[in-house]
Amino acid sequence: MMKTAFLTLLLFVYSLGFSQHFTTAFEKSEGEKTATYLEVIEFYTRLAEKHPEISIFEMGLTDSGKPLHLIVFNTEGKSDLSKIAQSSKIKLLINNGIHPGEPDGIDASMMLLRDIVQSSELKKKYEKLIIAVIPVYNIGGILNRNSFSRVNQNGPESYGFRGNARNYDLNRDFIKSDTRNAFAFAGIFHTVNPDIFIDNHVSNGADYQYVLTHLLTQHDKLGGELGEFLIDDFKPALENTLQTKNYAITPYVNVFNRVPEGSFSQFFDSPRYSTGYTTLFNTLGMMVETHMLKPYEKRVKGTYVFMESVLDILTKKGAQIRNLRLKNENTLLNAETYPIQWEIDSSKTTTLQFKGFDGTYVTSKVTGLKRLKYNRSKPFTKPVTYYNYFKPKKTVQIPEAYLIPQGQWPVIKRLKQNGIEMFPLINDTEIEVESYQIEDYRTAKRPFEGHYLHYDTKVTRKILKKQFRKGDWIVPVNQKGGRYLLETLEPEAPDSFFNWNFFDTILQRKEGFSPYVFEDLAAEILKENPGLKEAFEKKKKDDPGFSKNWYAQLNYIYMHSKYRDPAYLKYPVYRILR
Repeated sequence: MMKTAFLTLLLFVYSLGFSQHFTTAFEKSEGEKTATYLEVIEFYTRLAEKHPEISIFEMGLTDSGKPLHLIVFNTEGKSDLSKIAQSSKIKLLINNGIHPGEPDGIDASMMLLRDIVQSSELKKKYEKLIIAVIPVYNIGGILNRNSFSRVNQNGPESYGFRGNARNYDLNRDFIKSDTRNAFAFAGIFHTVNPDIFIDNHVSNGADYQYVLTHLLTQHDKLGGELGEFLIDDFKPALENTLQTKNYAITPYVNVFNRVPEGSFSQFFDSPRYSTGYTTLFNTLGMMVETHMLKPYEKRVKGTYVFMESVLDILTKKGAQIRNLRLKNENTLLNAETYPIQWEIDSSKTTTLQFKGFDGTYVTSKVTGLKRLKYNRSKPFTKPVTYYNYFKPKKTVQIPEAYLIPQGQWPVIKRLKQNGIEMFPLINDTEIEVESYQIEDYRTAKRPFEGHYLHYDTKVTRKILKKQFRKGDWIVPVNQKGGRYLLETLEPEAPDSFFNWNFFDTILQRKEGFSPYVFEDLAAEILKENPGLKEAFEKKKKDDPGFSKNWYAQLNYIYMHSKYRDPAYLKYPVYRILR
């Protein structure tokens, strides 16, 4: 009896200490374990109950059926969600667990927020900031816990799976938004309106000395003074701050299965990725990419120090970043053209003093062929050429507005979720617009994240007057989300809605002709259109295959006649020119 009472007392004392000190699963295991989903949510719930500076919100369902949470630190006390976006404070948004097999940020963020609210000095230091944290983005993935899917990774003991509840890679979903997670994220992002966004990851394509690498959004693509600030000011400040804390860092090592000792290029984060998406709204985006071959304890501590360093920079440069964001937004609003495709500018490079390991190719004991083997007993520091400058490959004239027929509701739904301002026509109206015809495109032979992506898309343009219906949507480009509109609605942009298959119904002809009937009509069409007849005869002369294909000849006449299917290859979003 006395023994039972004593054990009960011990458990009570232990639980009391645990609730006060908020020791994480990571700390209790001495860096061997990561928190489960229930442990994460329970931790933040208790933290919010104990400390008025912490608020916890449910921000919409995910594919798992569970809500996406948002944790907010604000020294003014419990946050009013509706007022966060309007706050004059500088804001940081941290995303964790987009790939739950990479849980470093999950554990690091728990400790970071706990340490801040338990320190009067840190609360004072960060009183002009709002720190918003998504504790786990991929809830379906973290619930699918295992110890084997990250075959090369050095800890923790068990972790979540990369795919979400529907097996989507969420870091390819920010534009197409196939998942509930992406819709919930958009709600969070536009509510917070962060000045800086951090997405915590783990990576390995090579072996090297660094625990930490960073993937800053591409500065030329970000553009303007904000892009210049990112490469010339923020990046050096971040690297120097980390260096003073004994954490060397290098840009994300964008190589696979080779020693990065000659050169490598910056990873180009198009808008399908988190940092490419946040760039569309002039938020400085960055990924932490810890090195998966390093011990889990070192990776989590490195992620912690990275986020802490960004906070330190924000306390000094936050107002400058806010002003540059507004400048960038205004620059776009006044621009005439916008780059929708980019390529490496090899005329400008950066030299990195890269800390790697020697590697040689030896005979594999498995295949009998050559394999790469690193020698960690032979570290090196060598100058490496880093291609981190890009130049526009293709630009478009910025229209006054887009006009979207109301039947394109999947696209309209995504625009609204991203805070895009639009208004419906109040009457049936004839409007002069620029219309795109899909001239050519290529399609991936294998599925990618639930889609057969188009690429190398080419269009032709035509000015015409078209009747639009009451309820069709006019979407002005001159707004905060203007970049988002250009990247999604211009079909030649890599991550456009067209290339993500939202308009594939226009790629199939719905009407056609019966050859035995159309033969006589085709003759009449050529007789009545001398210009078409001349072009037709020339094509037969110049194209032997065409001259021997009777159906191709009839189809040519049909496609150049008034009888052609009017919707075939007609891009169903229109441009109102300035």
